Amino acid sequence: MTTMTANAGRVTTAPPPDDPTTPPLPGPVAALYERVRAGREFGANVRSTVDVLWVLYDRILRITPETVDAPERDRFLLSKGHAVAGYYAVLAAKGFVPADWLDDQGGPGSRLGDHPDRMLVPGVEIGSGSLGHGLGLGVGTALGLRAQGLLTPRVFVLLGDAELDEGSNHEAIAYAGATGLANLTAIVIDNGSATHGWPGGAAARFTVNGWTAATVDGRDHDALHTALTGQDNHRPHVVVAVVDQGE
Repeated sequence: MTTMTANAGRVTTAPPPDDPTTPPLPGPVAALYERVRAGREFGANVRSTVDVLWVLYDRILRITPETVDAPERDRFLLSKGHAVAGYYAVLAAKGFVPADWLDDQGGPGSRLGDHPDRMLVPGVEIGSGSLGHGLGLGVGTALGLRAQGLLTPRVFVLLGDAELDEGSNHEAIAYAGATGLANLTAIVIDNGSATHGWPGGAAARFTVNGWTAATVDGRDHDALHTALTGQDNHRPHVVVAVVDQGE
């Protein structure tokens, strides 16, 4: 069974959330994801971020529940805020939030809204809403760290490929490349949903402005780890994580 979705003037097919052909979630996250889902049908775009999030929090990011305010911590910014449910499951798996918070996600008294709120959720760096702002905030964060002489922390920003249609991202990409923000990594979840596309694929939007780039299977944890740690420490870096259309 597939779900038909209208996308940029065409109809595409995407596996529904419970499709048995969908690759399994990372083990520590699976039960927590189902707990936050609570029988609801999430769009496939929520599921598409979980593998990247897990690799980041399990193998790369230098941040723990005890160091959420430490100056030397790495920063993770979720620009694709509408896919937050998987983010909450990962944060719970890593101890940033209690698992019982997941039971009322999106409820009137819940701290876990349908977009993350940095004032309410430990470990969240930015509140999100309208798409297209996360990368600009990431550029500002990376610049601020450099200005303070904090050269070890890295800034990771996760965004969707459709966000690249927003002009604010073009400005952020160009500025980061021109100023050599080597502590910045963008992660693009590429599900083929961008309206305009780009000659040469999503990575070419960045490399033309001086970024390094890697394009990998968005489900392959080892490939994601290699790509996410593959920066040359002289230029900003982008990882394009390719997933199924509609995700």
